[in-house]
Amino acid sequence: MSDALPKTAAGAAPMMPPGGELPPHLRGLNPEQLAAVTAADGPLLVLAGAGTGKTRVLTTRLAHLLMTGRARPHEVLAVTFTNKAAREMVERVEHLMGRSCAGLWLGTFHSIGLRMLRAHGELVELQANFTILDTDDQLRLLKQVLQAAELDDKRWAPRALLGLVQRWKDRGYRPEEVPASEVGDFAAGRSLQLYKAYQQRLVTLNACDFGDLLLHPLTILRTAPDILARYQTRFRAILVDEYQDTNVAQYLLLRLLAQTHKNITCVGDDDQSIYSWRGAEVGNILRFEQDFPGAGVIRLERNYRSTGAILGTASGLIAKNTARHGKTLWTEDEPGVPVRIAGLWDEQEEARYIGDEIEARQRAGSSLAQMAVLVRAGFQTRAFEERFIQLGLPYRVVGGPRFYERAEIRDAVAYLRLVAQPADDLAFERIVNLPRRGIGDAAIKTLHGVARSAELPLTRVARQMLETDELATRTRNALAAFLAMLDNWRRALAELPPRDLAERILDESGYTAMWQNDKSADAPGRLDNLKELVKAIEEFETIGAFLEHVSLVMDAVGERGADLVSVMTLHGAKGLEFDHVFLAGWEEGLFPNQRALDEGGAKSLEEERRLAYVGITRARQCCTISFASNRRIYNQWSSSVPSRFIAELPPAHIEHLHRNPAMRPDTDAFADELFGQPRVAKFRSRRAELGKVIEGKAEILKTPPRPSAVFSAGDRIFHQKFGYGRITAVDGNKLEIAFDKAGTKKVIDSFVEAAG
Repeated sequence: MSDALPKTAAGAAPMMPPGGELPPHLRGLNPEQLAAVTAADGPLLVLAGAGTGKTRVLTTRLAHLLMTGRARPHEVLAVTFTNKAAREMVERVEHLMGRSCAGLWLGTFHSIGLRMLRAHGELVELQANFTILDTDDQLRLLKQVLQAAELDDKRWAPRALLGLVQRWKDRGYRPEEVPASEVGDFAAGRSLQLYKAYQQRLVTLNACDFGDLLLHPLTILRTAPDILARYQTRFRAILVDEYQDTNVAQYLLLRLLAQTHKNITCVGDDDQSIYSWRGAEVGNILRFEQDFPGAGVIRLERNYRSTGAILGTASGLIAKNTARHGKTLWTEDEPGVPVRIAGLWDEQEEARYIGDEIEARQRAGSSLAQMAVLVRAGFQTRAFEERFIQLGLPYRVVGGPRFYERAEIRDAVAYLRLVAQPADDLAFERIVNLPRRGIGDAAIKTLHGVARSAELPLTRVARQMLETDELATRTRNALAAFLAMLDNWRRALAELPPRDLAERILDESGYTAMWQNDKSADAPGRLDNLKELVKAIEEFETIGAFLEHVSLVMDAVGERGADLVSVMTLHGAKGLEFDHVFLAGWEEGLFPNQRALDEGGAKSLEEERRLAYVGITRARQCCTISFASNRRIYNQWSSSVPSRFIAELPPAHIEHLHRNPAMRPDTDAFADELFGQPRVAKFRSRRAELGKVIEGKAEILKTPPRPSAVFSAGDRIFHQKFGYGRITAVDGNKLEIAFDKAGTKKVIDSFVEAAG
């Protein structure tokens, strides 16, 4: 690289040191990075693709501003999205400068907002010693607000109201500013009154919530011109990291502060905007040049992380999006191995395949810490966790608890434990009032006192106290109803299959309904996890056997070393990188997620595609994408269609593995031969109408299913993958077959045909 400084994007050459040589802190930057670091004052947007050195550019630009005297530390506002990122930025800047940079306003949006609010809280009726409520405090306060409004907090859940309030604050709306289109039908249209009452209660308590840490400073800057002018004068330079993840309130705050000098540098990647569900607006980064006319735009496209094949695959996919600035990642490194596409029979085979691949790479010398399994939904982790435990592969679930450690799973398992073992006091205490039945802490404390003195289980004490007056009548009635449910479920232990009993318990207890009525963002994921739990229970002959399995799983989880496979959602993987990445579950409905498409349409589809892009670009050396031909949904097996994203991957950079014999390179010719052209033509026409056509003979298609036939135990059949066999049991559309060579398998009836 030449040591000569290039012209900057803002159109002016930066100050040159004597002799025209680059100072140490600028050496080693590529031309685009150097241009971004040394750009003159003014609005600058740095579009930093994955693995292009974004953090280095931002910290070096900040150090460069200070070292060249263009700003002093107290005149700089630098905003990050995590406290960890803020600490790392300070350390890097001070290392580059060789001295302290004390005085910087550097931190997260919320910490910056808090700093402003401590100085000017009286303008929004807060005293200097105000407190900040956590989520539990917010929910309790919102429950009080609902009760004061004489609204049933079981019908109108406080958590749902909290979601509305958070959304309005993320968008910068005070109660009087919420537009009619944003109100909705919560509490029969009274949500704005509740929001106003909630804010008034916060003032009375001299408190605010996290949303107020943005909303209140925004209000102050809008309504106090002298304070706004003071901050606009103070901050001669503003730098913002991860600009694509800003919400509306953060965007408005930045725009106000930068309107005078317009010396703002925003670094981000519109192709990695994946957090709309928590308020992020990709439109903020897309309209930067409209907000700041004449802004310089620099694209960082040279990737230092991934191989050419991985980058080519990711770039080809994201190019299908229309709402983006546009950039193409490239590398000087070798192309490497193609991105591999594996079509598997079902999620169990998918977990086995990925487990085998990880073991093979470990034997070849790769570290487990450099391998990751990335999924779209949290419930997908169960199959991998259990397979890894069977193999003895140490793993960790990143960004969340392991499947059996999730709160909703622990709750459901506690119900099963109490049914199977009436003396399980820990399970009793966990779920006796979950969902709420009117059996409060005081009642449970009373039960505990009697149980300890009599040395009896809580369930026996509860039955005894139904006949006494120690508990209030309402509490006794609720306790009696709960014990009656337990008795009914215990009688059903010997009558119902474990799966059916688990579903019945979750339904009759009201636990499933509790999450169905919960309007928080994580409620759908919790319901998916409960469905996955029910599916797991079906694999066991008894509830007791399942509970033993859970105990062994939880025990095995604790025996881990430092070298661990990472299992996480795609959202949790942003900012991370691994040598080997496995992207599982690329099927229509799962990824792209059907719920997201139903709620957001084309806009959500583009975000799902950005999520796929993020997943691919986490890989440094090898990336494997897998999908299952069949997934269990409730009590029926369902054939799955490969994700449309697979069809969008550029053929030059991918390789189809075709592990499943039903997935062949020449799928069209194979289907014509096996099923006849008219039937296949009809099937292809239907696929085209659904927009799920995968063109070209080298693309993966699911095998057209045969029309279902009526099969009985004892019938002789033929299966394309497993060969000849005899049916031993029939369960709906699922057949258990003893194959001549493959052993006993469970398959869908549409994939077999009668044999002579």
